[in-house]
Amino acid sequence: MTRAPSPLVVIDVVGLSPALLGANTPALNRLIGDGFLAPLDGVFPAVTCTAQASMLTGKLPREHGIVANGWYFRDLAEVWLWRQSNHLVQAEQIWDRLKREQPDFRCAQMFWWYNMYGGSDWSVTPRPIYPADGRKLPGLYSKPAELHRELEDALGPFPLFNFWGPAAGLRSSRWIADSARAVFDRFRPSLQFVYLPHLDYDLQRLGPSDPGIARAVSEIDAVVGELVDHLRGQGAEIMIVSEYGIEDATGHVHINQILRQAGHIAVRETLGWELLDAGASRAFAVADHQVAHVYVQDERDIASVARLLSACDGIERVLDADGKREWGLDHPRAGELVAIAAPGHWFTYYYWLDDARAPDFARTVDIHRKPGYDPVELFIDPELRFAKGRIAMRLLQKKLGMRMNMDVIGLRPELVKGTHGRLAASPDHGPLMIGTDRRIAADRHAMCAVADLIAQHWA
Repeated sequence: MTRAPSPLVVIDVVGLSPALLGANTPALNRLIGDGFLAPLDGVFPAVTCTAQASMLTGKLPREHGIVANGWYFRDLAEVWLWRQSNHLVQAEQIWDRLKREQPDFRCAQMFWWYNMYGGSDWSVTPRPIYPADGRKLPGLYSKPAELHRELEDALGPFPLFNFWGPAAGLRSSRWIADSARAVFDRFRPSLQFVYLPHLDYDLQRLGPSDPGIARAVSEIDAVVGELVDHLRGQGAEIMIVSEYGIEDATGHVHINQILRQAGHIAVRETLGWELLDAGASRAFAVADHQVAHVYVQDERDIASVARLLSACDGIERVLDADGKREWGLDHPRAGELVAIAAPGHWFTYYYWLDDARAPDFARTVDIHRKPGYDPVELFIDPELRFAKGRIAMRLLQKKLGMRMNMDVIGLRPELVKGTHGRLAASPDHGPLMIGTDRRIAADRHAMCAVADLIAQHWA
């Protein structure tokens, strides 16, 4: 294998589907005209970490082990979501494969997940700072260590609070695009990965059918267009991918409340709050969008828990061992059961039965302490009186070094209007690939074929 004459940049535009292309995507349309568009047959579950791991390894979750955005670590008896160590990926990734074949191959990984301690040569990822006084401060992790400081000196601080939470929006994607351009210009990697999450935020806030989505699509198209024009001007080939499409959310399922009412969940009372005691629970669910891994302590309970959940409105199917094997999810990290929401529905992580007993982190943006994904973090509680004043007070407390909770998130799952995790109902509403290399054009591609398609660039 010989080295390709040009670098390849793979840009992940989260939530982009063929149905969103049109009048609001002139930059993407030009790219399609110069190359090709192909729907991607997604992997299950259709969530960020699983999709990215499948694209980077060419394997299903049964082999790479990324069964969701997080799971129950049985040996710790704890739920952990959004971990960053690349060692969690249990299959060879594309940069390791190409480095083995090409001694001069170099790779940059800009904000794709499992970014830390992997085989890429340059990488940058969010890594907040948590001082002992309880504050949460913006921060980045990079390889080499000085890279993120040099980027922030040039571009300004990374806008962490625009990356997730009620203020999440275009600003973070623009910063990532600018940093990717700076890394490309300085190091000219053979292969570069870029993650642009902006569109995903408004798709979950508004739903894909809302007229307001046109603005979000137009905004990310402009950011992609500027980055692509620069990269192509420097001789790079482009591959744009997405992880999943998003469907309108019409309902939600409190799966852990169902399990608790049936006597399966244990909690610990702490300072008047209830904390999920996963290790003491007979069965509980790690909710992740439209998928929930259900961990059952005693195998004798598996059948009864499956019957309980299968009878619930909003749950379409419950996968047992055979079902997980059929869906490529038969890995030890997966739950004994995997629940799939009905179309338009998604799973909350809520396990308390009285909102007054909800833990303090429930009303904050806290992706690491919540034992499940919480898209309600994208909204300021509409019932909160004087919300701007409350936020200003919390920020003042933070500036003064005082302990504080930014408790402005409601317990209102009905606010969420877009969701994902199920396989797409049609190719138009699922993930896609747009590329400038017509040699790999096709009517459709499998998501697990992306690694091989990247490798073909050097064939």
